[in-house]
Amino acid sequence: MKYLVYILMPLVVLLVAASLGCVVGYLIWLGFGDQFPLHKIISKVGKLFLVLSIFPVMAMLHLKGRDLGFADKAAMLRQFGYGLGLGVLTLLPVFIVLYLTGVHVIDETRSWSFAWVLQKFITGFLLALLISLAEEPIFRGILFAGLKQRMPVIGAVLISSFYYGILHFLDSHSRFANEEVTFFSGFILLKEALLNVLNPDILSAFLALFMVGVFLGVVRSRVPNSLALCIGCHTAWVWQIKFNKSLFNVDAQSPNLYLVSSYDGVVGPLVTVWMFLVLFCYIGYRYLKLR
Repeated sequence: MKYLVYILMPLVVLLVAASLGCVVGYLIWLGFGDQFPLHKIISKVGKLFLVLSIFPVMAMLHLKGRDLGFADKAAMLRQFGYGLGLGVLTLLPVFIVLYLTGVHVIDETRSWSFAWVLQKFITGFLLALLISLAEEPIFRGILFAGLKQRMPVIGAVLISSFYYGILHFLDSHSRFANEEVTFFSGFILLKEALLNVLNPDILSAFLALFMVGVFLGVVRSRVPNSLALCIGCHTAWVWQIKFNKSLFNVDAQSPNLYLVSSYDGVVGPLVTVWMFLVLFCYIGYRYLKLR
């Protein structure tokens, strides 16, 4: 029973952050009028509250920065660099396979130039860094550390990976005209987002992201104070996906389209199997090393 409480507590934090996002997002929308869509304001504000929830949860659980995986500045910079390399090594083979199998094809409609490619390269990296700086302290930081205090490490890895995967599919589809917006509109969007995680169409993408989360969780659990390593790895993955999207399209007629999902044209069955193999090889290596 106590484990069930620990498993559901992250959901409670998520619902509180999302509910605050609905209320504050509505107030912001009132201030800015029709300059920004309500759903985008609520989404951004809700994510901000989720990130900020790290601090009160840290206080409640009596956790310090090192418990979350932070290290000294020099070590974190070094880990971040290693993480970038690890991220490239673990995801680049996926892109090579998708290109060779005809799932990804070069976008010949774009006007290519060095300046354009460099811009996509840099902006993709900065966006990827921003995403990983927000997500990793939550999932491999406070969530993993809090769960690890109260259950075996494998449970902390699996549960944090589950929430990591689910978060990517909290999405709503309703859009409100300005005259239709009320105080409760945000909660209607929240209900849709929660129900969307039951959509069977997300299963293949969810499994891939779950395996990605497990990989990062294993890294976090095996390397002391390794949050920066996870941030670097996560950054490299998102960076490659964004840069790849700038250069390639998904061929909807490809006979190998089953290798990816509709989520982003990358994560899907191929990523699931590949990450499983990477983890299997790592666990096998650790086993042989300890014999």
